[in-house]
Amino acid sequence: MVTGLDISFMQRALNLADLGRGKTSPNPTVGAVIARGEEVLGEGYHKRAGEDHAEVAAIKSATGDISGATIFVTLEPCCHHGRTGPCTRALMDSGISRVVVASLDPSAKVNGKGLVELREAGMEVEVLDGLLAARARSQNEAFRKHAVTGLPFVIFKSAMSLDGKIATSTGDSKWISGEESRALVHALRGEVDAIACGSGTAQIDDPMLTCRIPGDYSQPLRVVFDSRAGLSLESQLVKTSGEVETLVFVTEAAPAEKIKALEDAGVEVVRTGTLDKQVNVGEALLHLGSRESAALSLLLEGGPTLAASFVESGAIDKVMTFIAPKFIGGKDAKTPVEGRGFRLVGEATPLYRVTHKAVGDDVLITAYTTQEEW
Repeated sequence: MVTGLDISFMQRALNLADLGRGKTSPNPTVGAVIARGEEVLGEGYHKRAGEDHAEVAAIKSATGDISGATIFVTLEPCCHHGRTGPCTRALMDSGISRVVVASLDPSAKVNGKGLVELREAGMEVEVLDGLLAARARSQNEAFRKHAVTGLPFVIFKSAMSLDGKIATSTGDSKWISGEESRALVHALRGEVDAIACGSGTAQIDDPMLTCRIPGDYSQPLRVVFDSRAGLSLESQLVKTSGEVETLVFVTEAAPAEKIKALEDAGVEVVRTGTLDKQVNVGEALLHLGSRESAALSLLLEGGPTLAASFVESGAIDKVMTFIAPKFIGGKDAKTPVEGRGFRLVGEATPLYRVTHKAVGDDVLITAYTTQEEW
């Protein structure tokens, strides 16, 4: 039976898991707390892929005997050998007698097998539901989607004025959102595995697509959807490709000499099939999810033509829209999603699980394209 004290310890484990955000891919973020009665005996979290998992980190940090204690862990313990040994074996050897888990691991190598092993070893195992379970699943939504589908979890981010414009009719967009919103986006860049823009955005804005705030952040794989390989060799993306990994998706329409020039400059170029004369979004996502350093998450930042391709392909999982309290106007001013659009309102893509919060003077609306969680 789960008690109020159990819930308190699991909240602590979830807070610990958050410390690993953006640092553990392709592994999930996990936190663990070992307790007996009201006393915390040890705690830990998974800091980086290849390092101790949360359960092992908590066991190593423990002071005194933990026999008969309870461990609260945010994700089902693994039961297979990877770069580290199985956490189920570590728990069995530790003398811990009770395991409280916030969420199951849907990956093929685990998916309930870890709990079976623990129960067969005579340990008491409980799995939470409700809000804490939902928070635990949310912490690892990208890991969970990739585990089930092999595809990245796609986040579409946009910043627009209150009248729905992402730039003026002259193309000026700096800055629609406020400093607090831009800082939050940089932090998000440091948490995802890849970040993408279209060829138009690459040409007009000449972005870096990097995380540029203080802290221990990893730089994401930078991805450009560029059917004809027109990315300028003088762009910041190309010039810095030796420092930050950069990939360009092209189609068969891309001239061979342009592909070679990009590759000679240190850019990885991948050819896909076409869909509406553009890079096939589905093929691109399959490549990102299956490459040696798999991208579990992809942040889609611009522009409106690329966003339309993702919307029309049904490839977006999560939407994060920053709305600034200003009017821009202009019938030729850009909007977040262009493309063909839907003929009828009833055909439009519905969004679910909508939340909002203030970020400085802006409002951030977050929503999902499915009612169900991964």
